[in-house]
Amino acid sequence: MSGHSKWSTIKHKKGKEDARRGQLFSKLSRAITVAAKEGGGDPATNATLLNAIEKARGYSMPKDNIDRAVQRGAGAGEGANFEHIVYEGYGPAGVAVVVEVLTDNRNRSAADIRNTFSKHNGSLAQPGAVAWQFERRGSIIVDAEKYDEDDVMAAAADAGADDIVHDGSSFQVLTEPTAFVAVREGLAAAGIRSDSAELTLIPKTTVVLDEADARRTLRLVDALEENDDVQEVYANFDIPEEILEAVAD
Repeated sequence: MSGHSKWSTIKHKKGKEDARRGQLFSKLSRAITVAAKEGGGDPATNATLLNAIEKARGYSMPKDNIDRAVQRGAGAGEGANFEHIVYEGYGPAGVAVVVEVLTDNRNRSAADIRNTFSKHNGSLAQPGAVAWQFERRGSIIVDAEKYDEDDVMAAAADAGADDIVHDGSSFQVLTEPTAFVAVREGLAAAGIRSDSAELTLIPKTTVVLDEADARRTLRLVDALEENDDVQEVYANFDIPEEILEAVAD
């Protein structure tokens, strides 16, 4: 059982709570708009847009909001001045952290990210310093309390999934990026609804944290995610089940 996998499920549930307060939808909308601006408004031919839309759906973003965000981007409106930036750094206990940013002010974002790392027992690193410790994968989260494990495994395998991680409350179906859409559609065709589906970064190796470092690391992750410019935060920590339950409340 992977503490990192379980954290991805907890993070998704926290994201849904944030979305209810409207804090997440603006980030999701920005990502959709910029993807449509850069690659066109048809998700069938724009994989980045498709991923942004699927992520928004996973957080129950209303269809009207999604459509408006696509239209803004495809209509050459909002999004023209945003750029993608990736920051890399280290958290407590040497945890590798990758931060994906979508910003209209590179200098502001750089200063904010650097200060956040410094305030939370971390440090910003040079590009390439930690990115090699991750690989891009498709990640599909399925509620383990609603679906039988054998059914999920069979449908995922038939559709071309690489692996399934069962953490007790959910299944995480992992795919190669090129197989992501096929696996997501294969699960749906089998009657298996996903709680979230997105292309993400999965750590190749993990750092096991004790309770003190776990609390420090999660505070860093939370602080980074509160930044309006931050789209995603990835980290290679692994928190044992009993510690994660204690610190994730």
